Amino acid sequence: MDYLIEQLQSTKIKFKSSPYWGIYFRKLWEEAFVSHLKQSEKEKIHLYGDRYFCGYLWHVFSYDRRPHLLQTAANDAFDAVKKSKCYIFYQHSANVLTVEQASTLKAAQFANEEDIYVVDENFTWTYVVTHESHCGPYFSNADNY
Repeated sequence: MDYLIEQLQSTKIKFKSSPYWGIYFRKLWEEAFVSHLKQSEKEKIHLYGDRYFCGYLWHVFSYDRRPHLLQTAANDAFDAVKKSKCYIFYQHSANVLTVEQASTLKAAQFANEEDIYVVDENFTWTYVVTHESHCGPYFSNADNY
């Protein structure tokens, strides 16, 4: 997260850091992008857990359980989407960044990040960069279901 904070500061993007909100935002993200799955389906794609490759919300994309754009198409969609206020959070961190004027955020700023989620203030779209080089980045709209 330190690298991202330096990136945002160097490009004069103002943000607010909110420690301890990560769990809450991951739950909101799950409600927006994974609520169409039953509990048994969530378990089948290893959405939860702390063993092996378990516990990543982005598995909803890597297991093709939600429509999404991938790689270059995802980056292009993120760069093109209208961004005002955005939230940025990680899979394994309690910290959440709030960017009030996010119009200049670009996919390239997240290229060195892992397991990071970016959403607009209403969770209508998301951009996700994973720690797996063959998985992601992903872009998806919440209204695809």
